[in-house]
Amino acid sequence: MTTLALRGISSMATRQVLADLVAGFAQQSGHSAAIESVGGVDAAKRVAAGEAFDVVILASDAIDKLLAVGHLLPGSKVDWVHSGVAVAVPAGAQRPDMSTEDAVRQAVLAARSISVSTGPSGVALAKLFERWGIADQIAPRMVQAPPGVPVGSLVAKGEVALGFQQLSELLHVQGITIVGPLPPAIQITTTFSAGVSAHTQQADAARALLAYLTSPQAAEAKRKQGMEPV
Repeated sequence: MTTLALRGISSMATRQVLADLVAGFAQQSGHSAAIESVGGVDAAKRVAAGEAFDVVILASDAIDKLLAVGHLLPGSKVDWVHSGVAVAVPAGAQRPDMSTEDAVRQAVLAARSISVSTGPSGVALAKLFERWGIADQIAPRMVQAPPGVPVGSLVAKGEVALGFQQLSELLHVQGITIVGPLPPAIQITTTFSAGVSAHTQQADAARALLAYLTSPQAAEAKRKQGMEPV
């Protein structure tokens, strides 16, 4: 079987699950794929600047924007995984109560430093802090993770006392304790989508990869990485 090397780009949140799924796709189809994972904002900028990729895998709204300006093939978008936010503290630190919305608010107010991601979940958390009326109060204690740098790594170094990021990005970080997911009332779920580049020379193979990402056989790998199939 002829092996075609697909080139893709994704945000960091899906790096590990994509590594697992790309391996399975190659075994099944004979098509190899190399997916580069970077900060989602940077990934979208590179696609918008015309860099050559076959597939693009980002948060749903980012895919919509790239579709709207013609960087992805019309009709090629697929939603393939949901990812929720969890909370982490440095290993050995006291685990704050995260069981209710009010408990999370109190934990944020009590933390000496807080960090959220630069992605969609970070934007949503900023809005939540504003809704709670504490945004100005905690602003001096907010530590912004640079694009592509996991919040969990800052927590592990002790630079951040309370970190919020998608569970999939916290699972494999050494030196932290995952306290748990946000409670249902304030859980932030990001849907990740994929699309075929408008400039690809391998549209059929790219569509085959997207079909594999959304297939039932991909469900186990998604759950193993703290995500849920769409």
